[in-house]
Formats: sequence, structure tokens, C-alpha cells
Amino acid sequence: MAATDPTIATAFARIGHLAALRRVHEAFGWLHLHEQRIMGWQRELVTVAAPPFGEGPRAKWLCEKFRELGLEDVAVDGIGNAIGVYRGEESGCSCVLLSAHIDTVFPADTPIDPQLSGTRLAAPGACDNGAGVVALLAIAAAMRHAQIRPACDLIFIGNVGEEGEGDLRGMRHLYEHAPWRERVAAHVVLDGAGHEVAVTHALGSKRYLVTITGPGGHSWTDAARPNPVVVLSRAVARLGDLALSTRPRTTLNVGTMEGGTSVNAIPERATARFDARSTDAEQLIRLEVEIHRAVEDAVIEANHGAKKEHALQFTIDQIGDRPAGALSEQTLLFENLRAVDRHFGIRTEPRIASTDANIPLSLGVPALSLGAGGDGGGIHTRNEWYDARGRELGLRRILLLLLACSS
Repeated sequence: MAATDPTIATAFARIGHLAALRRVHEAFGWLHLHEQRIMGWQRELVTVAAPPFGEGPRAKWLCEKFRELGLEDVAVDGIGNAIGVYRGEESGCSCVLLSAHIDTVFPADTPIDPQLSGTRLAAPGACDNGAGVVALLAIAAAMRHAQIRPACDLIFIGNVGEEGEGDLRGMRHLYEHAPWRERVAAHVVLDGAGHEVAVTHALGSKRYLVTITGPGGHSWTDAARPNPVVVLSRAVARLGDLALSTRPRTTLNVGTMEGGTSVNAIPERATARFDARSTDAEQLIRLEVEIHRAVEDAVIEANHGAKKEHALQFTIDQIGDRPAGALSEQTLLFENLRAVDRHFGIRTEPRIASTDANIPLSLGVPALSLGAGGDGGGIHTRNEWYDARGRELGLRRILLLLLACSS
């Protein structure tokens, strides 16, 4: 929208008024003076392993910090999310959510020896999502220090299941079971570093595990039997030749292929994992149909003429489903973001990605995903790092947006 649009002007005036409040200045001051404390939390956090489906110790750690910062009703819910409530003046009415995923991509036995040099922390998960999780603590601490009382409840969440085959299970659980799920006015997700990008479009994805099985056998004496690896490869090749939509952009990836035990044995089993992505749900349905067709045709062709006892079987299991969605520019959340960024001189960059915000956006809840300030790199590798330079601006942006949405 143009800067002269009356809606934006009103939002900008509202943000300017908020930013000028003494208590907000005091909160900004806390963020400015306590970078070492924030980095201390981050260094401590990354030493607590949080592999996929093993986030329990980190959820417990986060709950302890929530209690220290005065949040109420602190608990780990039925699926493992850590939750704490910052009470507003009209508690029990609408609420605003601030969340960050606590899981990492690293297995439980990954060596973790965080190295801090100046403003730079090097460790697996230091940025994704160490930066987002400690931002929860920094925002809560700054607000408590300044004795800010928002109009409605703010719910702080460290959720599980964002990475990989976690399939957003933590966020799904919240929107299916949390007692306040019908009262959410806005949801801000914190993920990684940076202070300019805002993920406002949820990239939808569906993931499948394809398995082809057969009797197997010896590579010489049983050479006439259908080979699951060969047949699966034919299906993959057919899918690789598909013409995919560019508008809306749609992709299909084969992430893994596995099967067999020996070079001189016909495998009894072969598997492949497929990842389909698009901003359009119809394209994802089309790709699902194509995957089933390619696999079924390859198996039927292989079984033609084979003995009944040597016939191949196949299964296609959905192992991931991240719904698509988008934040309208006419929502209060988007207007507030644009006004906050204008206040700080930030050029807002709306982007498309798959984040925890997929779930609320798919349900019509205003949501977006932001970086928690600073910079990072080596994401999802053991050489991951986070640099806190610039974190303060990112945290101020989050705090002001949160207050605007809860006023």
C-alpha cells in the first residue's frame, strides 16, 4: 500500500504513539543493556539437545525460564509444547500468540560444544532456532522489567515438531486442543535470524513414503524376478519428466531412495521419499495423483508376465502435510507490521516459506513468521552459527508489533 493510504497513516500514527510511551522506552532500554544475558540464555539453550520427537528436556528448560520471568500457567502440554501466559488487562478475552519452535534437525547423539567469540555463537541449532527461542525470553523479560500491561493476554510458546517429519505436530496440537484456540487475534512466529523478512505466504507441502516389495532372490538364479529398486527407479524417472507449474510455482523432489542388502541379491524392498510443494492446493492434489499413477503403472508393467508368487506390491503413505495459506494485506497484523517497519526504517520483504505459521494461516488466523534479529549461517549443519550484531533492532520490531496487536 502507498504511504499516503489513510489506513497505513492511522497504523503508523498508532505505532508512533506506542513507541513514544515511557514503558516501551524502558523495555527497549532493557533489550539494549542485556545482550550478554540474552546470549547467555542462548548458549545454555543449545547445550540442551532437542532432536525430532525428543524435545522434552528443552521444553522443561524453557518452562523453568518462563517461571523465572513471571509468566503464569506455565506448563508442558500433551504433545510437548512449553507454554506460559503474560497476563493482560482483559484476561480471558482475545489473545495474541508469540511462538518459536524448540526442536532441531540434529539427532540426539550430535556433539554439542558451543563456542562463543564476541557476538558470535557457533553450535548446532544456534540460529535455527536458538535465536527464536531466546527472543521469547528477551521479550518477556523486557516487558516485565518495564511493567508493561497489554490489553489482552500474550501467550508465549516453545513448540515441538517444526523440523522435518515433525510435520508441525506441535502447532497442530495447539489449534486443535488449546483452551484459548478460538480467541487468537494474531500469531507471530519467530524463526531464525534477520529483521527485514516477513513470511506472509505459507508454502504448502505434502510428503510421501513409497515402498515397493517383492520376494527378492539371487541375482543369477532368480534373475527373472521383478526388482523393486529397478521398478521404483522407473517410477521416479517418469515423475522427473513431469512438466510442473511455474505459476503458481510447484516443485517435486525425491529426497531419499533406499533398498537392497548386497550387490548380488535382488532386493526384497525399495523405498523413496517424495516432497511436493506449492502455494496452490490444487497443484498438490495433481502431484499426489501423478505419484500414485507413476508407481502403480511401473508395478503393473513389472508384474506383467511374472509368476503370481513373484509379483511386486506397493504402498504409498503420506508422511507430511503442511497446508498452504496467506496473510491478507488488509488484516490488522499486516498493517501493523508495515507501520512498525516504517517506524524503524525497515523495508518489509514479504516472502513465501513453510513455517509454523502454515497452520494458523490455513485456519484463517492472522499469522506471520519473523526472524529474531542478528545474522546466522550454516543452518542445519554442525557448523551453524549466530551473530548477535543487529539483534536489538529485530527484538524491538517484534516487541512493538506484539504490543500493537494486543492493544
